[in-house]
Amino acid sequence: MSEWSPVAKVYEPLKAGSIDGTDLEPHDKAVWRAMMARYQPNKGVTGDPHLTLFVACLNPQTSEDKLQAVFSKFGDIRRVRLVRDIVTGFSKRYAFVEYKEARSVKRAWRDANKLVVDQYELFVDFEQERTLQGWIPRRLGGGQGGKKESGQLRFGGRDRPFRKPINLTSMMPQNRSADRWDASSGREESCVTY
Repeated sequence: MSEWSPVAKVYEPLKAGSIDGTDLEPHDKAVWRAMMARYQPNKGVTGDPHLTLFVACLNPQTSEDKLQAVFSKFGDIRRVRLVRDIVTGFSKRYAFVEYKEARSVKRAWRDANKLVVDQYELFVDFEQERTLQGWIPRRLGGGQGGKKESGQLRFGGRDRPFRKPINLTSMMPQNRSADRWDASSGREESCVTY
């Protein structure tokens, strides 16, 4: 196995749907949908993606001014964009905050995650649409995070990092010969009587 990391370096829907990134088949229809998606990042988005934070789990009543006030304590803000429904104008409960310098972004990423604003606990991460190669958004079956109740958890992100895969060779008994050991069942071959 190559260098293991709890956070995805390249977005692959099949791996994101697996708790340890080792699944060989999709376990839900959304993963299939993400694997088939041909998503291109939005060319109309402006600003530096490396200076932009994704802020989610907002209170529907939270405004751009409130976000500006909360996030300005971490550094100078270039722009705040609260994403709204195109028809109703209501908040979609996530936003993007662009800072003027990298250390402000890192400070906000570190300190603003799980911060309570308007009685809601925020989730803060770096923007991924333009920085994570292969990114597929949640609406196309991709994304990261998710709720256990939905059955569509995605791993490899800040809120749900990958777990280190189990190394079966390290579980092999030291005093028994390797040729008698059946790694798939965890027993000696001569003991399998089923």
